[in-house]
Amino acid sequence: MQRKMFVGGNWKMNTTLESACELTRGLAGQLRGVTGVEVAVYPPCPFLLSVGAILRERAVGIRLGAQNLWEKPAGAYTGEISAEMILDCGATSVLIGHSERRHIIGESDELINRKVHRALEAGLEVVLCVGETLEQREAGETDAVNERQVQLGLREVSEQSLDQVVIAYEPVWAIGTGRSATAEDAQNAHERIRGVLSGLYNGAASGSMRVIYGGSVKPTNAAELFACPDIDGGLIGGASLDASDFVKIVRACIEKEPAS
Repeated sequence: MQRKMFVGGNWKMNTTLESACELTRGLAGQLRGVTGVEVAVYPPCPFLLSVGAILRERAVGIRLGAQNLWEKPAGAYTGEISAEMILDCGATSVLIGHSERRHIIGESDELINRKVHRALEAGLEVVLCVGETLEQREAGETDAVNERQVQLGLREVSEQSLDQVVIAYEPVWAIGTGRSATAEDAQNAHERIRGVLSGLYNGAASGSMRVIYGGSVKPTNAAELFACPDIDGGLIGGASLDASDFVKIVRACIEKEPAS
């Protein structure tokens, strides 16, 4: 089975309504007619409806996603957003376990796993984020951290649900710092993650799942990273806020032959 490349733009807590709409129009204009890669944007939740309306109007094929969700469908959870709310806004994908949720907000592996199940039950695609801190990397714990986060994040997730899951490897030390793992470092981590997936499920499942890279991906390093056999695209932070830069990264994906 061939793996289709995936590029997601995580806008984090950036943009105003005006600038979010302007960015969306810019992406829609530049990505019209682009094929061979799946593209999604993850704007702040207050802007989901407005961004989604522009994407539908332009019919460009960019998918809409949310940056987070809560583990319950409804209830007294002030400030949270449910999978059902996300779907009502027209989004089809959600980020879960981003390092900023883990290390700033304090989300545990167990909570992240419950969120994964909630999203999958509701019919959302899950982008499960994993990755080590600088301290963990320097202590030689990169593989152990990634293995734990993948195993616990996918705990009791059935093999039949895996086509709804993308793994995003994001070394925490490379997010928003301007530093990036070398292509060799990133490939090694992705290969190990795919090995963990193979151990959890089987070789066919491991081979078909997409594992994307996030960590200061820029137009200048995207092609080198995406050329690696086990890197199936990227989750882009800062560069996704510039339409021209993001489009260049998307086009770097198109140049890679799909893995089989």
